[in-house]
Parts: sequence; structure tokens; C-alpha cells
Amino acid sequence: MTEPPQRPSTYAEAGVSIAAGNALVRAIAPLARATRRPGADAELGGFGAFFDPKAAGYADPLLVASTDGVGTKLRLAIATGRHDDVGQDLVAMCVNDLLVQGAEPLFFLDYFATGRLDPAVAEAVVGGIARACRAAGCALVGGETAEMPGMYAEGDYDLAGFAVGAVERGAELTGARIGAGDVVLGLASSGAHANGFSLIRRLVEGLDLGAPAPFAPHETLADALLRPTRLYVRSLLPLLRAGRIHGLAHITGGGLLENLPRVLPDGLRAEIDATAWDLPPLFGWLAERGGIAPAEMLRTFNCGIGMVAIVAAGDADAVIAELAAAGERAFRIGTIVTGRRGIAIAGDGWHAAHDG
Repeated sequence: MTEPPQRPSTYAEAGVSIAAGNALVRAIAPLARATRRPGADAELGGFGAFFDPKAAGYADPLLVASTDGVGTKLRLAIATGRHDDVGQDLVAMCVNDLLVQGAEPLFFLDYFATGRLDPAVAEAVVGGIARACRAAGCALVGGETAEMPGMYAEGDYDLAGFAVGAVERGAELTGARIGAGDVVLGLASSGAHANGFSLIRRLVEGLDLGAPAPFAPHETLADALLRPTRLYVRSLLPLLRAGRIHGLAHITGGGLLENLPRVLPDGLRAEIDATAWDLPPLFGWLAERGGIAPAEMLRTFNCGIGMVAIVAAGDADAVIAELAAAGERAFRIGTIVTGRRGIAIAGDGWHAAHDG
């Protein structure tokens, strides 16, 4: 039988520093405070946070919730010591999903888990989360920092996020307004966002991430791969509130092939022209380096389209112009037709289809 320790043991000796955790809360409190918005004004440190939808301007709101992570993109962030932007990935993956339901992001909570707390790393990550929340107009109302020796390798950490939004009853996006003849618009992505990185990491194994990117010599490979997920909240919310969007699809894991059909009603199909936008050099390089077939590319990566908006044909040009004024690059990439629910993508050697 193993003998118990012969002297008093402490939590710190087991690898958990309560003092470091408390110091982190003090350090990030101003960051969270800067994300306050109508409806949320609690300080960090409580057991929970209140949010008042009426103070946020809602009369009869439906609440919409979303949760997500950053996935193995974190491995590249950890390997390069670049922790400032993965917080935006975390926030964007959650709040962009809320938009698809027609909802405005209201508040956000994060979960940061590590084996041994490095306050500088944690503060950099949470700082990125706070900046992204402020850009998305949602309050960072709390979170959890978990120090778990033995669960993670030295220097490793993981992230999860949870966002809640609201939409007035009757204004939610359900796909019911989508009809044959509607136009499919593609909003440009900022890069690979936070999907497909298990494959990306395999393809870049052994390469110098600090060297110029083979497809973009003006930036490093790390710059290109770690560019954070685009936040579409500010540009799309006015159009949603004006009732000019019939449907949205956030292009995450599964790509265009699997995400767009999810928002279509039965009896409607998306026909997409792959020549309607230029494939960003990153994705062309990945396809060539990995010998990846077009259908697999379209199922794994966003291929340059981070969000899809479905609008009335007569409104398409005006919506594109308004998105451009809001800083988005939007392309007319297809149409909605009658048929079996799903998607067909064709053009310039790209051919793929998926029934949803």
C-alpha cells in the first residue's frame, strides 16, 4: 500500500495556482468591462451574469444559443507562440452561427483550460476574445479558467465559447422565405477560418511557418494560416433587421457542400457557379500540395466563401453594394431552383454535388 505524504500538501504543489488564477481575473476584468453593452453591466467574478433583453431593446425576443471551439488551429498558435488572434476565431465561430438564425449576439462566455496557467498567454487569448466581442457588439460576461495538471502537455491549452443572441419573435430566419429564383451571394472569407486544420497541419508538417508563404511571399506561412475568422455581425445585422435576407449559411466544417443545404427548405436546390469568385491562393496551394480533389476541397474548406446570403433577385445588386460599403467583398455565386434539396457546384474544373 502506498504511503500518504508525510507533510502537509498544498494545491500549488499539485500544480494549481489559485493566486495566478485570481491575478488573471484582475488582469482581464478591464478587457471584459470594455465590452459592456445595454443589457449587460455585471463585473467579472460572480457565479453568473444577468442580461436584460428589454434593456437591449427587445420587446418579445427569442433567445438563440451557440457553442464552438477553435479546433486544432490552436496547435499552430501554440507552436508559433501567437495567441492574440485565436480569441477572435472562438468568438466568430459562435456569433456567426447566431446570425444564421437571424439573431443579434448579446453576450459571450469563454472556457480556457490548460495544464499550468501561463498568465501572459491566457491574457493574450482573453484579450483577443474581448476585442472580438467588442467588434461583434456582444458583452463578455464571464468564463472559466481551468488549470488541470496532467490533462494537458506543457504549454498546451484548449478553448471553448458559448454565445447567446436574440431575435424578435417572427423575425427569425427559418428558410421559409427562401424561394426559387432567389440569388445566392457569397461573402469572402479571411482565410481558412478555423476549419480543416487537422489536414492543413499535416500538409505543412516540416515547413518553416516563419518563412514566406509559397503562395504569398509578402507574408509568412504562419500569417496566412493563423489569420482569424471573419466577423460578419456588423455588416449583416442591418440587412437582417430590414428583412432583406431570406437565408444565411455560415461556411464552416463541411464547406459549401454541406452547410448551404442545411438552410434550404425541401424542394429547393442551390446551383453554384465556381467561376463567380477567385479561389484564394491559400486554397489553390493546399489543393496542389495535398493532391486534394475539388469535391474534397469543397467539403473540407470554405474555399474563399465564409458566409452565404440568400436574397431576392431584385435586391441582389443593392445588397452587394451595401455589403461593400460595410467592408465586405460579396459575389453573386448562384441561384435557388426547384429540385431535390441540396447543392450543385460546377465550373472551371470544379464539380461537386450534395443532397441535404
